[in-house]
Amino acid sequence: MTILIDIKWFLGIIFTLAEILGIISSIDAAIKSRTSQGAIAWVVSLLTFPYLAVPLYWIFGRNKFRGYVKLRDAKNREIRHFVERLAYRINTENMIPQPIGANALALIKLTGMPPTRYNKAKILINGHTTFSSIFHHINLAREYILIQFFIINDDETGRDLKNRLIEKAGRKVKIYLLYDEIGCHKLPPEYIDELKAKGIKASAFRTTKGITNRFQINFRNHRKIVVMDGDVAFVGGHNVGDEYMGKSKKFGPWRDTHVKVSGPSVQCLQYTFMEDWYWATGKILNLNWNPRIHTDEDMHTHVIASGPADQLDTCALLFLHMFNSAKKRVWIASPYFVPDPQTISALQLAALRGVDIRIILPEKPDHLLVYLASFSYYHETIPFGIKIYRYNAGFMHQKVAIIDDKVASVGTANLDNRSFRLNFEISLLFYDSKIIKEIEAMLEKDFANSREVSMEAFKKRPFWFKVAARFSRLFSPIL
Repeated sequence: MTILIDIKWFLGIIFTLAEILGIISSIDAAIKSRTSQGAIAWVVSLLTFPYLAVPLYWIFGRNKFRGYVKLRDAKNREIRHFVERLAYRINTENMIPQPIGANALALIKLTGMPPTRYNKAKILINGHTTFSSIFHHINLAREYILIQFFIINDDETGRDLKNRLIEKAGRKVKIYLLYDEIGCHKLPPEYIDELKAKGIKASAFRTTKGITNRFQINFRNHRKIVVMDGDVAFVGGHNVGDEYMGKSKKFGPWRDTHVKVSGPSVQCLQYTFMEDWYWATGKILNLNWNPRIHTDEDMHTHVIASGPADQLDTCALLFLHMFNSAKKRVWIASPYFVPDPQTISALQLAALRGVDIRIILPEKPDHLLVYLASFSYYHETIPFGIKIYRYNAGFMHQKVAIIDDKVASVGTANLDNRSFRLNFEISLLFYDSKIIKEIEAMLEKDFANSREVSMEAFKKRPFWFKVAARFSRLFSPIL
């Protein structure tokens, strides 16, 4: 009898604490959630099912990467002077395109990074072209290599990278490798240990660094940046793995895009890497901050780094800015399409203005919930003249966009809430007609390898599929 009373008393305490924590957490969610939809969803869940919702909220409910925010709030004086000096040089040595229009000015205020001229770039289509170029420039590196990927696999491609880095380290080239611990959860510790044993500095991004961030596992560093000697850099959608080389039996050919760039934009990219490295390790890197100038090319580019430590939703606002400024066309390729209401509204308004909007999505799923959720947006896009295509010549993973004939983007950001608000992303904008035409020709081939979706075909889908699509969309805040 006494034991039974003790158990009831203990359970009563547990239930009471859960309810109290649910109330406290719901207040926190109501104050801090970025969207009203997210706030309502969390508040209802926390008050109704606190035993399940409270731990989920403190893992998935954060809207800011607080440790990184504090790093920036302290003005990050340890490394901030590097970007200030870089910005001063870019400005005084006529590396900023003139005149600066309202569109570019808005992005300067949003990111704190100016556009640059005198760049040279080359579009790299698919894995073999991308990694052949990356490996070639790894072999040419003389002083240092910065390398950052969301996913690194211990397969043929991953081991090829590892061996090349070890060979360069043996030649006294300094190498700094940064990886996301969630994205690389399958990477065996021995892979990193072998690199470190050869003198290579390697670190996880460490989203859970610090006591207050211990359960902060919903943020990701999704950036893919490679820099050699401050002279040449690579950005795009590829991670390191055999599937990105088209060797996956499940996905077959892997359709992705990277870009190689040289010029002042390289210094902007390596500053982004250094800030991430500083967060992860607390160490400052001795790098080349003297941009290589390509007066013969004079390509205008703009590095857009975004993430959950930004004051505003940089990535989401970038897409809104581009869609709202479009007059003729918006062509997008994205493997994941789970946009927020503002983005859908911007696309609808652009379509009503007569803008040619085409969106290429994968035919095959790699993440089932995200894949299903994308179908729930058909009713909000296709009837308004927004054309949706499904790529059927393999798996489409590129993150590319063209707005009119004025700007194109290649980078790591998807059209989903995770890229908009939870991931650290990097995009490279191009204002050069030559490379925009190259990207246009590339996307035209992708359209030819895709089928346009119709509402009639979607209506023929089974009822369970439509219900699954709608329910999957409910998880968009954490997808």
